[in-house]
Amino acid sequence: MVEPEPRLTAGQRLGAQESLGISTLDPGHKPPAMPPGRQVSVRVHLLDDTEEVFDVSQRASGRVLLDLVCAHLNLIEGDYFGLEYQNHRKMTVWLDLLKPTIKQIRRPKHTVLRFVVKFFPPDHTQLLEELTRYLFALQVKQDLACGVLTCNDSSAALLVSHIVQSEIGDFDETQSREHLLTNRYMPDQEALLDRIMDCHRKHTGQTPAESDYQLLEIARRLEMYGMRLHPAKDREGTKLSLAVAHTGVLVFQGHTRINAFNWSKIRKLSFKRKRFLIKLRPDLNQSAYQDTLEFLMGSRDCCKVFWKICVEYHAFFRLFEEPKPKPKPVLFTRGSSFRFSGRTQKQVFDYVRDSEFKKIPFERKHSRVQSHSSQSPLPSLQRPQVPKESVISSSGDELDSPSRSGWRETVSVSVEDSSASRKKSSPSPSATGARSGRGLEWSRPPPVSGRSV
Repeated sequence: MVEPEPRLTAGQRLGAQESLGISTLDPGHKPPAMPPGRQVSVRVHLLDDTEEVFDVSQRASGRVLLDLVCAHLNLIEGDYFGLEYQNHRKMTVWLDLLKPTIKQIRRPKHTVLRFVVKFFPPDHTQLLEELTRYLFALQVKQDLACGVLTCNDSSAALLVSHIVQSEIGDFDETQSREHLLTNRYMPDQEALLDRIMDCHRKHTGQTPAESDYQLLEIARRLEMYGMRLHPAKDREGTKLSLAVAHTGVLVFQGHTRINAFNWSKIRKLSFKRKRFLIKLRPDLNQSAYQDTLEFLMGSRDCCKVFWKICVEYHAFFRLFEEPKPKPKPVLFTRGSSFRFSGRTQKQVFDYVRDSEFKKIPFERKHSRVQSHSSQSPLPSLQRPQVPKESVISSSGDELDSPSRSGWRETVSVSVEDSSASRKKSSPSPSATGARSGRGLEWSRPPPVSGRSV
């Protein structure tokens, strides 16, 4: 009788070397010990369309489950990812890393969590690991196929051609046409079949890692890259959508961005019942200044879901370290106690850059193509450099928002007018200049203007 082959992990399928597994929230250590209690099986759908089952304690927090998934994948830069699921109201929400997992999903036997990209950096060169870029490429492939990532025909054909190059290798007309007829990468793919093949013909000799890099290079320039739209209306009842990015809060009409509010312009984000409120800083250059913008969303829960992801995006991309928890009130509380939990992008970058794990070469085995990878698929690329600055204090439901001249202004983010303050020190002259020869300076994009809503 033939014994069944052992089941491979996702990391082994990618050709990664065996490791102890790196916790995304406790660098350099194994995932935290499982709390005592009855074990519950939780299903997680991964980006490569496989499904894995993880056993967690009833008392285990969402952080423990996320760490288990990242350790299973041998993923170091796991802080860019999150677990999402549909709650009992059929709303897609993110798993809270501080709360017990079982109290959130309630019916684990009937719930499948999805491991997906949560934070989209402005430049994919900020991702230092090839495995991380591969997972981002899978996310782009998924978004393109389901119509979330919209673009013109030329960009779509080029994106698909890089996916095909990564999966089947160099162009062969018969093989390429058959593969495109068998696999669907985007809506109405048949109309662009010839254009996709023409693009694929130009990628001869390109490795899967290079294809992923080119795919992300094209995708990051698209307006809908990383956008998750939240339906809303303005005061006149016009249907709009809100989204959050590393730069701030964006407003869309259909799939066209019509306005953007940078973190430096925002003084406070809050919501009250169905109303999502954006309080802006005074603009001396505008005569008709509007202090508060109001958007009507479907329900209070919709407002809270969007407010939470705004809090997390601001903390991940703008703060230098994880916000400290607020002290518990003695008698009563007002507003939400929600806060970002995990490492910020700067902490992730510093850890991965200084660790030894990124220096381990591995053989990438993806689809029909075999390629050998060293420390980086494109060694000539410069790595971005994050300036090192310190946080003076961190308390309350507020977000630090650097101004154009430095990291001094703050953005208050509260629920129903609950507020506190957190300040940040101004950067030292040597902070941005240190190690400038090793990579690019970390930059903040200029405010994007558009017609008001």
